[in-house]
Amino acid sequence: MKIKLIDIAHGRSGDKGDAANIGIIAYDDKGYEIICKHLTEEKVKNHFEGICFGEVERYEMPNIKALNFILHNTLGGGGTVSLKHDAQGKTLAAALLRMEIEV
Repeated sequence: MKIKLIDIAHGRSGDKGDAANIGIIAYDDKGYEIICKHLTEEKVKNHFEGICFGEVERYEMPNIKALNFILHNTLGGGGTVSLKHDAQGKTLAAALLRMEIEV
C-alpha cells in the first residue's frame, strides 16, 4: 500500500548556509515506526534529484517522533548569494511530505 508522508507526519524546513534542513515529525508512534523504516537518506536524495547535489544525512529523534535530514549543496550557495526562489529551503518540507512511500 502506498501512502503520502503528509498522512502520517508534518514537517518544518529551513537553511544553514548552502544546506537545507528538513524535519519530519510523525503524529504518533506507528507513524514514527513507518518513517524510520521507509524514509531513508537514499529515498530523500532521490526525491530531491536535481535540487540536492550533495550528501544527505539523517538524524533520529525518537523523543519527539521525528527525523531530521540535512541536504548538503542544495540551496545554490545560501540565502544571501543564491538566485533560487527558495534560497532558505522553506518549502522543502512541504515537497517532502508529498512523497509517497510503500508500506
